[in-house]
Amino acid sequence: MKRIEKSYRGISERLARRYLSNLGGDIEGGDPEGDGDVIGDEWRASVSSEKVQIGASVTLTEVTVVFEGEEDALDGLIEKFSQKAMRAGG
Repeated sequence: MKRIEKSYRGISERLARRYLSNLGGDIEGGDPEGDGDVIGDEWRASVSSEKVQIGASVTLTEVTVVFEGEEDALDGLIEKFSQKAMRAGG
């Protein structure tokens, strides 16, 4: 079992959960607005967020996703999720 933590700026928890769901996961409790993990075949992802200060007057939402699972499953999942998240946040 492998654990990888990644942070993304400019996306919301809701959008992160939706992306993970589109990549084959099921949202615990079924509510993308809630705080449930997203569970897929051979992986699980926990999503959290916080506001971070960028410069003197700008804040952004930084979403942290903790991926856990089989290494083979995580490698492809994280790559695909990161591409979606960077496109949304960029």
